[in-house]
Amino acid sequence: MEVIRTDIEGVLIIEPKVFGDSRGYFFESFNAREFREKTGLEINFVQDNESRSHYGVLRGLHFQRPPFAQSKLVRCVQGAVLDVVVDIRRGSPTYGQYVAVELTEDNHRQMFQPKGIAHGFAVLSETAVFQYKCDEFYHPEAEGGISLLDASLAIDWRIPADKALLSEKDTKHPLLKDFETPFTV
Repeated sequence: MEVIRTDIEGVLIIEPKVFGDSRGYFFESFNAREFREKTGLEINFVQDNESRSHYGVLRGLHFQRPPFAQSKLVRCVQGAVLDVVVDIRRGSPTYGQYVAVELTEDNHRQMFQPKGIAHGFAVLSETAVFQYKCDEFYHPEAEGGISLLDASLAIDWRIPADKALLSEKDTKHPLLKDFETPFTV
């Protein structure tokens, strides 16, 4: 696997080695030993999640508050998404900045997101199946979010406004400027 470091500390793009032939392909989607060797991170994933969405769905920007904060390893196993993370760690040199990466069933890319990162994605294909590996269990009382439509973030979700589909909950998250982050570096 190849590890690509991004402008946001701790946010990594993972490109697995894919072995393909006329029968199809094979790759290791996660190997704890290789992940530790290549990233220097010891991670213990405890929960896997999967969502299915159709074109235009925007989800995010979500996180879990301490002490239930989560690191995640995400990937798109069917279709294509624009995966976006925003640094919400006060004191970080990249606070309020984002990284966006297209994850698809064909490129097999994954994104590792450390604690203190808000996460969202936009579905670019007709449908998409998205998987998350998390190192902490989900706790509904620890849910948090910032508005994915915050103009100050200047995220191009690549979905026309008239085609964007958001949950009611995701339309109510605060703007970054009105947000009191529970994370510091």
